[in-house]
Amino acid sequence: MREPERRGPKPASVPVIETAAVVLDDAGVVMARSELAATLLECSPGQICAPLLGLLPRAGTEGGPARRLVTVPGGDQAGREVPTTSLVCTVVRLAVNTPSTSDAAAQWLVLVTPAETAVEMAERDARRRRTGLSHAAAEGIGASLDVIEMAETLVNLLVPDFADLATVDIAEQVLVGDEPPHLDTSGDVRLRRTAAAQSPEISAENLLAVGEALPPVTDGTLMRPLMKGLPVLVPDVAVLHAKLGVDPENLRLLVPSRAHSSVAVPLYARGLILGCVTVWRSQLPSAFSEEDATLLQDVVSRAALGVDNARRYTKEHQSVVALQRSLLPRSALESVAAETVGVYQPAGGGVGVGGDWFDVIPLPSLRVGFVVGDVVGHGLDATAAMARLRTAVQALADLDLDPGELLTHLDDLVLGLSSEEMAGDSRSETAMLGATCLYAVYDPATGRCTAATAGHPPPALLSPGDEPAFVGMAPGPPLGVGGMPFEVTEFAVQPGSILALFTDGLVGSRDGDIEEGMERLRSSLAGADPSRMLGEISQSIFDSVLPAEPADDVALLLARTRALSSDQVAEWELEPDLSLVAHARELVVGQLGEWQLDELGFVTELVVSELVTNAIRYAGGPVRLRLIRDRVLVCEVSDPSSTQPRLRRARESDEGGRGLFLVAQLTDRWGCRFTGTGKTIWTEQPIGGLLA
Repeated sequence: MREPERRGPKPASVPVIETAAVVLDDAGVVMARSELAATLLECSPGQICAPLLGLLPRAGTEGGPARRLVTVPGGDQAGREVPTTSLVCTVVRLAVNTPSTSDAAAQWLVLVTPAETAVEMAERDARRRRTGLSHAAAEGIGASLDVIEMAETLVNLLVPDFADLATVDIAEQVLVGDEPPHLDTSGDVRLRRTAAAQSPEISAENLLAVGEALPPVTDGTLMRPLMKGLPVLVPDVAVLHAKLGVDPENLRLLVPSRAHSSVAVPLYARGLILGCVTVWRSQLPSAFSEEDATLLQDVVSRAALGVDNARRYTKEHQSVVALQRSLLPRSALESVAAETVGVYQPAGGGVGVGGDWFDVIPLPSLRVGFVVGDVVGHGLDATAAMARLRTAVQALADLDLDPGELLTHLDDLVLGLSSEEMAGDSRSETAMLGATCLYAVYDPATGRCTAATAGHPPPALLSPGDEPAFVGMAPGPPLGVGGMPFEVTEFAVQPGSILALFTDGLVGSRDGDIEEGMERLRSSLAGADPSRMLGEISQSIFDSVLPAEPADDVALLLARTRALSSDQVAEWELEPDLSLVAHARELVVGQLGEWQLDELGFVTELVVSELVTNAIRYAGGPVRLRLIRDRVLVCEVSDPSSTQPRLRRARESDEGGRGLFLVAQLTDRWGCRFTGTGKTIWTEQPIGGLLA
């Protein structure tokens, strides 16, 4: 009788254990037997089977099934010598006395199975370990894209069932994502211990610690097979002491004491030596065999591909991170309008770098623009899409557009790119279709902020002495939808307030509601000390709001606002009367005198004269004139017209048309921006060392 067939793969070397059957009467006489019983027992039909006689219950008793271990002396009926055998016997009653068969003799079925010897048990246990290791390697190796984590997984698979000690040493270039060089001799390999695992009974204090570089090993015939991707089996560790070619001091770092056998297998992938896996036995009694070396080579070959994939991912990840970092502004910036700190964190769990970004854009008239955006996806495509959007925002911000108009132009740009993508195969434009953006402009002269959002969460505002709150904004559609306006929200911002702009990765999670995340953010801001440095506040927000491994990348921009003092701003309103141009010049010269900026009087007087004259002549009134003093002198003239002024070169016969040309030549910068009531033309002149 054979064991029932098992499901799944079965090693060919596993023997099939057969069972013999013998039928006895109460006296122990053999009534029938199977063919296998003849080879295991000297029990002929019609004769008493002495080895099994002691297993039968006494006559007249009701014996049940019983299992006993009996020892049968060597020798069989054919006279062949066989070793002493241990048999496991199971006794089952076949017939019992009943009132109608009171004279019938009881019959007993004895099932006989050879017991395993110690050697057979050891071999079976070794086969079990090998099979388990192979299955565990197939399931566990390759699940990570981190080289160190891959190495730790490998040594934990090998210890303690397969080896008492296992180490993984990786080439230093691989650890940083680079490709190791092609080498011909083992003496040129430079490795660093990356992972190690050992059984509790093993003493390995003197061995090289994880993180340390391996001492150089002299090239020799013993280790040369490693360079071809082949394992090196050392059934006797004494061979290593004689042939490894390492001085005794370094030998103690490489070879554990009391180890009796070893196998070294290279991490060999795509023709490159990425590292080496070494296993040792000291407590496990059997030495490593060729079968063990072959199994380890199969396991390590899986790991080598995983390590190389992790190396390639590390290289790409580092490249994308470097690109992402280079595209973002400096984390901390100082300006007249605000102190800012921006933080970017890639997603955890191997997801990698995405398309979140932040930006701080200096604007004319000492204003500042805050930007935060999010492009769906991860990897180089998302980063490239982010770079294009960030460049577009900077270009549009340079036109001094209000937030709603800027997002409208950005939306048109994304629509145009998506149309191009329909005719091509670029993936970065596809990523843009899932992009969101928030753009806000803060004016330190008025203490007001205007903002608009394209499918992005609103900013949080923490005012001095108040609880943090999210700014109420009308959410616009994400970029790329088209045909929808972006509503502009204007709100007051006290000096010293903290404005927090963020991407949804900060408040979103796989299993949580975004509202819960925003509440966590609000609570974190409520517990923050406004007087602390912004870098410390941003770190505390990340610690309290983000999970250990965020599901999405995160961008956070914190801005502590500042305001210009009243003596830094002078403003007047003029009626649309050309006779008041002279009065405007007098006002400007007088104010510059109070600010001790008399050296700028001539140029500023000429600029104001030209701009106010044009405003009154072509736009009507009222006309507002404003001077702002800081590191630069800003002159603004606002009128109710929405006509864009144009700079042109007047011909010699022209009687006019030279005003803006003169303004452009005399000032450092000039420009025009549209407002809700018209437009504002502005100029900037450097003050230099005139103002402390």
